[in-house]
Amino acid sequence: MREWSADENVGVGSGLGSPRVVVGVTSAQTCLVLPSRLKALREGGFRVSLVSSPGTMAARGSEVEGVSAHEIPMARAMSLLKDAVAFTRILCLLRHLKPEIVEFSTPKAGLLGMLAAWICRVPVRIYFVRGLRLETVPAFMKAILLWSERIAAACAHTVVVNSRSLRERTLLLGITGGEKVVLLGEGSSNGVDIERFSPGPSEVRADFGIPVGARVVGFVGRLTTDKGLPELLEGFAEVLREMPDSYLLLVGWFDASEDALGTRLRLRIEGHPRIVCTGYVADTAPYYRAMDVLVLPSWREGFPNAVLEAASSGVPVVTTTCTGSRDAVVPEVTGLLIPPGDPGMIAKAALRLLRDGELRGSMSQAARHWAVTHFEQSRVLGEMVRFYRHLLTNSANEMAAENAARPATGWTASL
Repeated sequence: MREWSADENVGVGSGLGSPRVVVGVTSAQTCLVLPSRLKALREGGFRVSLVSSPGTMAARGSEVEGVSAHEIPMARAMSLLKDAVAFTRILCLLRHLKPEIVEFSTPKAGLLGMLAAWICRVPVRIYFVRGLRLETVPAFMKAILLWSERIAAACAHTVVVNSRSLRERTLLLGITGGEKVVLLGEGSSNGVDIERFSPGPSEVRADFGIPVGARVVGFVGRLTTDKGLPELLEGFAEVLREMPDSYLLLVGWFDASEDALGTRLRLRIEGHPRIVCTGYVADTAPYYRAMDVLVLPSWREGFPNAVLEAASSGVPVVTTTCTGSRDAVVPEVTGLLIPPGDPGMIAKAALRLLRDGELRGSMSQAARHWAVTHFEQSRVLGEMVRFYRHLLTNSANEMAAENAARPATGWTASL
């Protein structure tokens, strides 16, 4: 693995001008976590273009001032015809924009975008691994996704991962060699806005009729099987038997994806008197303040934003030992780690925190301190911008050295 120190980088005023960066993701919903990242790149001196599938959530990225948005439909599932069309459109877009740097992430955009960037010989090609979908799919699909990841990584100069365990998993699966893999700082692709996500009062309980003294177990994210919703429902049923005044606050939407919840579970959620399901929420900050504990029983992550936001809000977290999630908690200090797929452990961990106010209080303070110290958003995104500038400087220097080494006849030595 290549190590990179912020002390080795170049600043914004490095003489590189205003290079074009293209940021590409598959799904419009991924754009929900991109605005701060896109804004940081723009303020860092980049001309920024966003590529994603069309959708109402894609507007979050295109609303960032100075960012141009390009909608290219990309099917999350395998579809040779649709994939060929999407690839051709990405290739044409890159040839038109002529970016100095690209950052593609998520499986389909990663594969198509990195291939197109390699063909176009984009000077700096970054494959950003936000998580590994292959961890929760059947064996046949896993093999396809694994090779997709390997091809995307092979087309990249640098593979950036956003957590330590994701780096370990990437290397273990042979997606790429250690010389390409980079982890910036402590991880996280976005950091957390510590002013927005902070402890304080909230009107959420009153808005949903939750009594002031009731205990609230919270969840924030897509309501899907990969996020552990079936196990969370079973675990909460056990919590209710022990603490009948408890509520489950689900802040998220029913995602129509491969891991979508079945009709039976949806009806169970929507008809349960002690489960509050909000649907999509633009500003989740007040909702964390209404929780006593956040539970994220996910089967796979990269570095979960919800856990960072909860920690910054002073909310203890119960999450799993799966890839990515285990990096987002300091065990027994900011929260608790449990194995995935175990409703009994979800209930046990949640009840432990709900019953012990002193433990919740100490974890609340520790979580806030940990988030502020390591993941303050301007620190995380600033490091990303400086690293990208560093890559551009290295690329420019290598190109200059290569040009200087060419014979005066104009003949180009083969590599």
